Amino acid sequence: MTYNSGQFGRVAGKTARSLMLVIATAWLAIGLGFHSQAIAADEMSQSEFDQRVHDYILAHPEVVMEALQSLDARQREADAKEAKAVLAAKADEVFRDPASPVGGNAQGNVAMTEFFDYNCPYCRQVAPIMEQATADDPQLRIVYKEFPILGPDSVFAAKAALAANKQGKYAEFHKALFAVKSRVNESIVLKVATEAGLDVARLKADMQQPEILAAIEQNVKLAQALKINGTPGFVVGDQIFPGATDLATMKSLIEQARSGK
Repeated sequence: MTYNSGQFGRVAGKTARSLMLVIATAWLAIGLGFHSQAIAADEMSQSEFDQRVHDYILAHPEVVMEALQSLDARQREADAKEAKAVLAAKADEVFRDPASPVGGNAQGNVAMTEFFDYNCPYCRQVAPIMEQATADDPQLRIVYKEFPILGPDSVFAAKAALAANKQGKYAEFHKALFAVKSRVNESIVLKVATEAGLDVARLKADMQQPEILAAIEQNVKLAQALKINGTPGFVVGDQIFPGATDLATMKSLIEQARSGK
């Protein structure tokens, strides 16, 4: 799974403060050998308090790991709950946004939305798996969300793909970009466009249309709201699934969504 820069920095300060609070609270609870458990933290100097916490951590390093695991589990649970609420409120945007290209059966009875970046190696890895899932399921609808988080080259590729959609060649162009074995950049994108039979002059002009950038910006906001911070990310039914997966897991998620489970 590929992550965007700064994902961890946004919560690092909060996590560190929370971790210190957990450790300090645990230390106070067991007393650290105080003469009386009734002694309060404010009855000692700040430097003494800090030193005793420091000494306790050194003597019991397992407390740090336990606290981190507890914080991580609670954070993931809170994020998942928030993301599910966002998905319920924004289902139309996730599955039925007219600005998002569609593959598979446009009238299919179950939809799978993918957030991806053309320079993400894991997206490239999962692309043939998605093709196989689509080939095996005539009722599967694919919704493509351009989510270029890996730099300007990725943004250029995403704009070109959405412009290709205006020429009715999104599927061919999308597949051809993921068939490239190296990082895609402007020259490679335009070469692929030519080979895919696109009108490159028109493509370049359409890439400058404000609705192209607006669609990408909207995808980024939606992904962030759904707690999808890396690529690829999938949404099937009421399930948000970050990261690359295998065919069996993908089919299982699709069937769960189809059955309403």
